[in-house]
Parts: sequence; C-alpha cells; structure tokens
Amino acid sequence: MECSWKTVLLLVCASLGVQYTAIRTLRDSLSGPCHGGVYHCQNRQPKDSRWRALCEDNTLPMETSAMASRRHILLFATTRSGSSFTGQLFNQHPAIFYAFEPLYHVQQAFTNSSGRLRRALDRRALLGAYRDLLLNLYTCDLRFLENYIRPEPQDHVTGSFFRRSSSRALCSPPVCPEGGEGASASGSQPDETWCPKKCGALNLTLASIACLSRGHVAIKTVRVPEVGDLRTLTEDPRLDLRIVHLVRDPRAILASRMMAFSEQFHAWKIWNATGRQPRYVDLAQITSTCRDMADSAETMLQRPAWLRGRYLLVRYEDLALNPKEKAQEIYRFVGLEMDESVRSWIAHNTNNSAPPTSEWNYKYSTTRDSKATAESWRLRLGFDIVRTLQTLCNDTLSLLGYRVVHSVADLRNMSNSLVEPRPFQTLV
Repeated sequence: MECSWKTVLLLVCASLGVQYTAIRTLRDSLSGPCHGGVYHCQNRQPKDSRWRALCEDNTLPMETSAMASRRHILLFATTRSGSSFTGQLFNQHPAIFYAFEPLYHVQQAFTNSSGRLRRALDRRALLGAYRDLLLNLYTCDLRFLENYIRPEPQDHVTGSFFRRSSSRALCSPPVCPEGGEGASASGSQPDETWCPKKCGALNLTLASIACLSRGHVAIKTVRVPEVGDLRTLTEDPRLDLRIVHLVRDPRAILASRMMAFSEQFHAWKIWNATGRQPRYVDLAQITSTCRDMADSAETMLQRPAWLRGRYLLVRYEDLALNPKEKAQEIYRFVGLEMDESVRSWIAHNTNNSAPPTSEWNYKYSTTRDSKATAESWRLRLGFDIVRTLQTLCNDTLSLLGYRVVHSVADLRNMSNSLVEPRPFQTLV
C-alpha cells in the first residue's frame, strides 16, 4: 500500500510554493517515519504509534487540488474584544485547524531581544515577521514557529506553545492520541494546563500534519493593528484569505481590561473607585485601540480592490445578542457550512450565568450568558471615565454605531441599548 506520507509531501510542496524568506521544509521529517526516503510504507513500520497511524490511514486529502479550496480565515481583533469567544466558532468545526494567538511568539521574541536590537526592530519589521508567520501557518508549516518559540524546540518538540489548550486540533489525535476531541462535550476548558498534562510536549511536525488533514485554517490574533497591514496576504495568490474583523464598544473593552489585567490598570481602577483621575493614568493605549478600529473600518469604507470579498466587520454585541444568526452570517462569508458541532457549542456556551471559578476562567473562559454580558460594562464603569472615553473615541463610537451617554442615569439605564441597529455587509 502506498503511504499517505507521499500525498502529504505533495500537498506541502503544492501549498508552500516559493515562500518568503527563511522557510523550512517538512521533507526531512516526512521521510523519517515511513522508512526508505521515498515515502512508502514498507515492511518496517515506525515505532511510534502516532506515526504508524498516519502512515496507514487514508484520511488525509488525496489530491493537491484540495489545497485550492482551502479557506484561510483570520479573526482580526483587539485585546478583550470577545475574540476568544468568537474564535470558538471556528475551533469547534471539525474541518478547521484553529490556532490561538500564534503571533504571541513573534512578539515575545522581539520583546526579549537585547535593548540595542529592540530599538532597531521598528514597527515595519515586526509586522513583516507577523505576515511571514501567518503565511507559513496558513500553508501548515508550523515548524516555522521554531524561529520564535523560546526556549527553542528540540527535535521539533516544544513544551512552550502559547495557549495550546485553546486549539482542539493540537489536543486531539494524531497530535495527542489521548486527547479525544477537546476538554469536554461542551467545549469548555478547565484551565490552560489540561492539554499539556494529558498530551505531553507538542510535536510541531505532527501539528503540521494535523493542519493538512483538516480542510481549512483559522487563526486568531489581537496583535496586528490595522487591516491595511494585511494587504500583502490578501493579494497573495497562494491564499484565499477571509478577514473577520471583530470590534467592540471601546468602553466595554476598557472595562474588561480593567478586570482581567488588574495590576496593569491599577490607576484606572483608582479612578473608577474615587471618581478622580490620577495624573499618571495612561490614556494612550485605549486611544490607540480606538484609532486602529476606526482606521480599519475606514479602509473598508473606501472599498479597495484588495479587500473586496475578503472582509467582514462583526460587532461583538451583535454576536452576543444573536449568536446563532451571526455565526451563520460569518460562515456564509467564509464560504463554509456551519457544522452541527458549532451549533451545539453555541447552545451550550451562550446561556451560562454561573460566575467564573478562577482568575484563568475569568480571563479566558468562552462560556457566558452572552446577552447579559453584552452591555454589562455599564454597571461597572464610573461616568467620569465613560465621559473621558467618549471624548477620546468619539469618531470610533459614531462610525461603529455606539451611542454616547450624557449622564449617570443614561449610563445605568439598561433598558435603552447603546448599540444602534446597523447592518455591516460583506465588502464585495
């Protein structure tokens, strides 16, 4: 029987083509398990059962033309905008390989460099590295991450993959024979450590094979500032990139950041508790967040050719209030059928009012009463902070359809939504 590793090699070659700089091939790892160097299953079978199963099965795509129909999905968001929750809409689909914040490793590698090198690495260099990694991940070369993961993986194996438990594909066979299909039937995660404990260190070659075995790739990131930074990827003929731009009311984003990152937002919390603004409070971060969201939306409104058919703006509040309908809209945009497992996850995870059981669950849990939490920030933020944000982010609020409040009474009156009914159509 001819080994499916040959098919995998063909898929890799067809997918990768001529890459950007410093791209590593999977050839060495593919030749190892199926002995002989010609990618055939011979009499000698690999000792590792995970490799043996891959050598014997026929579940991988059988034609290189399958690569042409692959969807490359980017969930493009900002921190505390609901992206972990939204990402699960892709993570729960059995035909989608989902990666949670892989650009984290690039950011860390740049940040941890020496001071002199860090000063030399400007915004353009960082964005170039982000795009380079995204391209390699979309073509299922996860070993390209070895350029950034620290400590450096040994024999393509790492125990330092960021938030691995957030990807079902990385916690399931063949990457993890003991993993099953996720933490539980509902898709919830007890904490960040369950997958590494059950599965051991991550084999990046196996992860690449798992990626190829699924029809499509989805990646979540909060590290790319503006949609214009993604133009080269939308124009790359090897990709069929679909960008889901998730936005959220900046006032809600700030309220969530204050709760999730208490130490970093200590000055904001003092302001919220006392009603008096500390002199050392940092307004730059939320101002930048507003500017980036507005700039991306403005780019969409200009209807550039490179973005047509590849961009959908989704407000988190609309998704939270009507999860099934908005999820279906997202799937129509990316050109895929919404699997029953996604519908089941939505049913299990959007009507849960139980409080989080740990700090980890508060920061990263994707189980919530989505309708109740959509505007719950209005009960937590003081009016003085809200008024300041409305001044800083007035253009963004107006552009994205969020109403401003003019008094404490307006702020606390939950019977009047601050989310204007506003359709956002796919750019065609």
